[in-house]
Amino acid sequence: MKPEPVRVRIDLGERSYDIHIGCGLLDSPASYAGLPAGTAAAVVTNRTVAPLLAERLAAVLGAQFKRVQIIELPDGEAYKDWTALNGIFDALLGAACDRKTILFALGGGVIGDMTGFAAACFMRGVPYVQVPTTLLAQVDSSVGGKTAINHPLGKNMIGVFNQPLRVIADLDTLDTLPQRELSAGLAEIIKYGPIADDAFLAWIEMNLDALKRRDKGALAHAVKRSCEIKASVVAQDEREADVRAILNFGHTFGHAIETGLGYGTWLHGEAVGCGMVMAADLSVRLGLIDTTYAMRLRAIIERAGLPVVGPALGVARYLALMRLDKKSEAGETRFVVIQAPGHAVVRVAPDAVVAEVIEAHTR
Repeated sequence: MKPEPVRVRIDLGERSYDIHIGCGLLDSPASYAGLPAGTAAAVVTNRTVAPLLAERLAAVLGAQFKRVQIIELPDGEAYKDWTALNGIFDALLGAACDRKTILFALGGGVIGDMTGFAAACFMRGVPYVQVPTTLLAQVDSSVGGKTAINHPLGKNMIGVFNQPLRVIADLDTLDTLPQRELSAGLAEIIKYGPIADDAFLAWIEMNLDALKRRDKGALAHAVKRSCEIKASVVAQDEREADVRAILNFGHTFGHAIETGLGYGTWLHGEAVGCGMVMAADLSVRLGLIDTTYAMRLRAIIERAGLPVVGPALGVARYLALMRLDKKSEAGETRFVVIQAPGHAVVRVAPDAVVAEVIEAHTR
């Protein structure tokens, strides 16, 4: 039995919007009702998702827009760059799109980030809608308005905050998701437990097998609760001046892994999963939590099918990459750590302690 559709509200004043969560949403005209009138719709997707879903989305949008075009980009983190971004602009300008165009991001986090960035820039700003098709995008990257491309020296270093008009998270699009991608999405779900809701972590621990086999009821609850937590945090701190930084638990180590290995070698969620293991150990070494909690978190991450040992990039390389993290201030690297189960804070950690963590969790 498929779960009933639900909505989660992102409360940002005039930039507020809803996240629609449920099954069968992609093909439902009701999912797109109430969007601003536009002359054209542009579906931005990648070459993997396009054959599966692009024509279906274009068909339902065809009843609402005079013109619908599909823009296909290469698939993968390695293509989250200026070249692919310019590919979106080339297609929009080549089709003589105007300021009444609405972009639809159909894909995972890479497509969502680049579409949102392109929407902010094209003709100084056009609206866009997120239609995430990966678990990671549904629970994290499609929500909150962060958009960016990567730079060779650091992940997500060039971008803007740009909120979508709506997020449409159709759980049925996860049916064709490779298992590795599903596990990557579980990393971002697991993240919400230690930083904001320890009871949710216990629920994940109990329902992890159901999530891995894509039980729709379990997925619906996990996506809804993840979005509720993120919505609450983003409403307090839209532009990451303070509390929103806790959503980056595991990301400082994780981004260093992604950049150090080369974008796309590890999936983002894989790097975050391993990064959470390292950040939990850092929390232990700073005297904030006990080893039992850190080991419990590691066991959940490993059960989810995620790596728990990082690549041996070398301590100096890790430290250098982490100093480029967006939370760094005045040359000091700041980490999201667990102060208590279900509560995270941002702290500066001595290089010597961070080095111990790196040495303990890489090979």
